[in-house]
Amino acid sequence: MGWLWAIIVGFVLGLLAKLLIPGKQHSPLWLTTIFGMLGAIVGNSIARAFGVESTRGIDWSRHIFQIVAAVIIVYVGDMLYMATLGKRKQQT
Repeated sequence: MGWLWAIIVGFVLGLLAKLLIPGKQHSPLWLTTIFGMLGAIVGNSIARAFGVESTRGIDWSRHIFQIVAAVIIVYVGDMLYMATLGKRKQQT
């Protein structure tokens, strides 16, 4: 069940990141989901480094760290995608 939740959270974070980034992103949905999963992992690590382990109720600060990390990873990942594979797809 842990992998299913990781995929769902990654999917939601990836889509939120795409909505927050201005302009069009060209990375496919499966790659956006992976970027979102990485954003969740990095955001949790940063939150833990700032001393946010677990709180009672909804942990808003941890979620903010996750969203910020997902936005950065989706942005950089989309740039790398377009620099490598995306240009080949546009030429054909």
